[in-house]
Amino acid sequence: MAVVGCGAAAGGTSAPALPQPSPAGGAVAEGAIGTAAAATEAAPRAGTSASASAPAEPLAGKVIAIDPGHNGGNYRDPGYINRQVDVLTEHKACDTTGTATRSGYTEAAFNWDVSKRLVKILEARGAKVKLTRTGNTGVGPCITQRAAIGNKAKADAALSVHADGAPSGDHGFHVIMPKKIDGPVDPVVGASRKLGVAIRDAFRSGTGLPYSTYIGSKALDYRDDLGGLNLSTVPKVFVECGNMANPGDAAKFRSPAFRQKIAQALADGLQNYLT
Repeated sequence: MAVVGCGAAAGGTSAPALPQPSPAGGAVAEGAIGTAAAATEAAPRAGTSASASAPAEPLAGKVIAIDPGHNGGNYRDPGYINRQVDVLTEHKACDTTGTATRSGYTEAAFNWDVSKRLVKILEARGAKVKLTRTGNTGVGPCITQRAAIGNKAKADAALSVHADGAPSGDHGFHVIMPKKIDGPVDPVVGASRKLGVAIRDAFRSGTGLPYSTYIGSKALDYRDDLGGLNLSTVPKVFVECGNMANPGDAAKFRSPAFRQKIAQALADGLQNYLT
């Protein structure tokens, strides 16, 4: 079943140009590494859900790579994002535009907003965070470079944030994990599965969203065609937070309060894996 969410982000066929909002943030050249400081503008304050008996900074000393899928300016440079890159199992587009809701709320904007919120929570818990882009008006970076950023940071865990573009009758979230491909990801496939289960469980508990009705088993899916996973040397998964084409999922995604809930759940999943 063709989708244009995470699958496209990992180097699938580029989605058609989408109506773009007026996002905040600067352009990012391929290879740029975002820092938590770059993601703090306009991000809401966020607390933690750690119990009173937990350490004040339970993620102190941990490095986490956060990859907000796509970029808000990708539609402006099809020549760049459509150029082919090697993801080891095949050649795919450098990046794609991502999908959007029927009302024109883009996946790139959603991914960026959730990721900004997530960064603040993780930092409050003591983690050092690396971002693959520092705004939502730039182009790229390519999927190969997104993986390289987490690898260079020697991240203890890496998470790529997405929303899917499936038929409108489908709904729910799922987590995508890597398969062994006789490549660099092989040594971390087992750890990535543990990370994926932790993200799945925390996401379900924290958001109340159901498991995907159209892909995976109990919201877990395994793929070997995503460059962001195939090229990762650190434990990494993708989360498809829901289906932007589904009216119910889309309505939740438009809510800032619900996006905060998603960020909180993702932070909890990362913490559960890392501690």
